[in-house]
Amino acid sequence: MTGRPRIIAIVPAFVLTFAFHEQIMEWLTEPLPDDRKLVTLGVTEPFTTSVKVSMIAALALVLPVILWQIWAFLAPAVSPHFERIVLAFVVLATGLFVTGVAFMYAVVLPRALDFLTSFDDEFYDIQIRASYYYTFAAMTLLAGGLAFLMPIFVLALVRLRVLTSARLRKNRSIAFVVLLVFAILLPTVDPVSLAFEVVPLVLLFELSIWLSVLMERRWQQDWDEMAEAGIS
Repeated sequence: MTGRPRIIAIVPAFVLTFAFHEQIMEWLTEPLPDDRKLVTLGVTEPFTTSVKVSMIAALALVLPVILWQIWAFLAPAVSPHFERIVLAFVVLATGLFVTGVAFMYAVVLPRALDFLTSFDDEFYDIQIRASYYYTFAAMTLLAGGLAFLMPIFVLALVRLRVLTSARLRKNRSIAFVVLLVFAILLPTVDPVSLAFEVVPLVLLFELSIWLSVLMERRWQQDWDEMAEAGIS
């Protein structure tokens, strides 16, 4: 299948998510502290906010298709039976993405919102604009889900021999700094959320190293066969 039909998958996904946008927005509102209410400041804001949230949800829904499309671009550069391996990666990636979203929703987002919406509240009449809140919540969940895909990206680079487990171990300290910067760049900006984000990222990186060690041993035979066949 060509790239265009796969990308077009986002159209029916958006139709589906927009049809259920009320349920999605109710779900996103749950982590908000009970004493905080959302306000809108424009005539079009309720509609545009619903469209924006539905689009983000549609992107999350078609993630397996996007991952498969990335493989379709890389496939000519690797062995013929790489399809079976990447199919397993896509399934694993979907599970990791869902786990990341669930972790952000249940652990990070409530604590971030509790901190951010009450910070210096004695100085302000805090009103939360609906469009900002829903974008913040949706992007936080999406970013968290993507962050949990780190083992998949690392294994893919190892499979393509861009990285090795030895190089990952050697540059572990640099990776930790990069992970900290990445966590800071996530939508949640408070120190409480930062701590909850960095710890799983570090654990996922360590998991990536050990998985790389394991998979390198299993893939060595494939690489030897490719070398004998004259495939770089």
